[in-house]
Amino acid sequence: MTDRKKPAPAPPPPGAGGAALSGAIASLLAPLAELAVARGLPFAAIEDMFKAAFVEAARRAQPESAGPRIVSRVATATGLTRREVTRLVAEPADADVAGAPPPARPSPATQVFTRWRADPALCDRRGQPRPLPRQGPAPSFEALARSVTQDVHPRSLLDELCRLGLAEVEGDQVRLLRERVVAARDSARAFGFLGSNVGDHLRAGVANVLAETPRHVEQAVFADELSDESIAAFDEIARAQWQALLAATVPKLQALIDADAAAGRKRDRRVRIGLYTYHAAMSEAPAEPAPASPPAAKRRRPARKDR
Repeated sequence: MTDRKKPAPAPPPPGAGGAALSGAIASLLAPLAELAVARGLPFAAIEDMFKAAFVEAARRAQPESAGPRIVSRVATATGLTRREVTRLVAEPADADVAGAPPPARPSPATQVFTRWRADPALCDRRGQPRPLPRQGPAPSFEALARSVTQDVHPRSLLDELCRLGLAEVEGDQVRLLRERVVAARDSARAFGFLGSNVGDHLRAGVANVLAETPRHVEQAVFADELSDESIAAFDEIARAQWQALLAATVPKLQALIDADAAAGRKRDRRVRIGLYTYHAAMSEAPAEPAPASPPAAKRRRPARKDR
């Protein structure tokens, strides 16, 4: 019986875009190395995780008919020895190394926090979440909590938000204390979000590069020749845009979830939408020879859009 499964397309030869690919990977590895060094994670640990990731990726790329030849095929695809591949294949897969682990679902308390910040009915004219009465009909914390889940008592959700430092109770009012769930120094949760957010962003970019037709939205706008004052001003613009994105997407996503449930459709897909900014000093340009004549007026460089 022949295998009618369509074979995977052959990878490009090693020289095809090799320099560009190496440069891209170097850019991706640099901040990972910085994080590992800052937190004392030795190279040996990273090396073994990288090997395991290579093996898992090569396993997924093999046809189902590989059978007993899977070790040889993975070794050939990765350049690792058969002994290393055999060891890594035999070890239990690490969810963080497997490549695309399903992230943990947001807790009910996190969902309450997100909906509070996103629902225009719970925010003021500036888009900031308003203090809410603890109990009573909407708008109240009790009504908000019950709109998220009927399985956890609103008081328990309030206690959890206060424990996490996300909210506080003043008299008969509840108010939010932070703009985001994870504090910068909240290591365990911050690292979890780092892996999930940056991981999905990277998966989207890689999938687009490998596909004939990009499937994911992955765009960026970038500019240079800015002052510290301009960066500070732009940070405020970006925060306002995130608040607008939050307010626009959360209710629509909830409506889509409800519609899928009502229609009895198979619900096995997930989506992540994000926004990020990054600013740093411009790289020093290489020295240029002095011009023979006075230079022309420098042309302003506009902001640029990636892709």
